[in-house]
Amino acid sequence: MYPYLRMGLELYLARRGPRPDPLAPWISHHTCLPWDLDPWRELNNGRTLTLFDLGRVPFAYACGMNDALRAEGWGMTVAGTSVRYRRRIQLFDKVTMITRVLGWDARFIYVDQTMWKGRECTTQAVPRLATVSASGIVPPAQLMQRMGVSPVSPPMPGWLSDWIAADAARPWPPEAATLLPR
Repeated sequence: MYPYLRMGLELYLARRGPRPDPLAPWISHHTCLPWDLDPWRELNNGRTLTLFDLGRVPFAYACGMNDALRAEGWGMTVAGTSVRYRRRIQLFDKVTMITRVLGWDARFIYVDQTMWKGRECTTQAVPRLATVSASGIVPPAQLMQRMGVSPVSPPMPGWLSDWIAADAARPWPPEAATLLPR
């Protein structure tokens, strides 16, 4: 089940603090709870993405992104994520999460999210976010302007540009469609 109570608490805390710069890193703290575990007694891979929600969504509220989306009648959706799992997170481990916007192109906003135990990175996720309206994807530059941010993206790191290019070359629908019974 989605952790609505945890999200509610995170949103409450995000609204109480000062409004951060949308392009500055956002730091949040989280604990691995019993219902976050998989059968191997470590943070479940799907729940990892949910914990990243608990960092990213409050950031969107705190920096004014949600206000801009709501004012225009737009929504936000995750349109893809690349994840690296490197170290175990176990029951009651406390992690520090850093969420930061890396940049945007004509369709997506790219966010870097990392979880840390002390100074050791356990996990990195790079979700690409799409702003959506009734008529389709809204260019991220429009959202940034609505937030009072320059519509020109900061330069994106080379590894991110490579990931974007590689993902664009991936076939859709997936080739597995040929395996479906007719």
